[in-house]
Amino acid sequence: MKSTASLTAESTTVAVLGLGMMGIPMARRLCQAGYRVRVWNRTPSKAQTLAAEATVCTTAAQAVASAQVVITMLQDGPAVADVLFAQGVAEAMPAGCLLIDMSSIQPREARDHAARLVSRDVTCLDAPVSGGTVGAEAGTLAIMAGGKASDFERALPLLQVLGRATHVGPQGAGQLSKLANQMIVGITIGAVAEALLFAAKGGADMGKVREAITGGFADSRVLHVHGQRMVERDFAKRAAITVQQKDMHNALITAQETGFEAPITHLFAQLFDAAVDHGLGTLDHSGLFVELASRNGMN
Repeated sequence: MKSTASLTAESTTVAVLGLGMMGIPMARRLCQAGYRVRVWNRTPSKAQTLAAEATVCTTAAQAVASAQVVITMLQDGPAVADVLFAQGVAEAMPAGCLLIDMSSIQPREARDHAARLVSRDVTCLDAPVSGGTVGAEAGTLAIMAGGKASDFERALPLLQVLGRATHVGPQGAGQLSKLANQMIVGITIGAVAEALLFAAKGGADMGKVREAITGGFADSRVLHVHGQRMVERDFAKRAAITVQQKDMHNALITAQETGFEAPITHLFAQLFDAAVDHGLGTLDHSGLFVELASRNGMN
């Protein structure tokens, strides 16, 4: 039988599958909040980072066997499907378990995964996040959750450890919300980069231009954070260009499936494609600046 009890720390074991740049700080916050945390990662050395705080498991199936909640934070839809259905996780999750997939995948993939788990009495939320590693460490992630309202309310105490959670609709709606977020982020990164380069090309001080327009209608978190990275030429990876590229293409795939025309997203997907083709895929997604600078002979 499906549990309706809130997922409070003292009564809940959580398995976290996927310990990349986001998964490690998220798992650590759950440990600090008092949850019993079990972790697994394809690369075992990353899991050992949490050995003093969590139980490190050698297989994903072992990690979920005694969990009330399973959190996945994996690279893409195929990776989530592989872990769930090829590595024995679906069979190992106890009846009544709640899967919270916080990976960024296609909405139809989220709906498919949930449908396949129904027969095992496992419920699902697709709950991707925005806020990067800084938000993961600080517990200030924006969490967009799709699924049943009752499952969201049950999970809310746990989600609040990680950030600000909003129930945005039925299964798949969390992923739709994340794609909308990524469309805005990717397009705005391009707009900020192009505008700052435009100003610099004409002889203005790029840093002062950014300072001058902060607080006006052009202001945004992208202007504050990514704009400063552009001024400082600091493109160390926090969220990779390749991840932004993946999300832009997932948005275009979903737009095609729903009969929606997205010409602006299509244009910026091409720009991120070009950046990756030109060897910039290991940079932070603010590194689209480098692609646009190169096109204007401003290297």
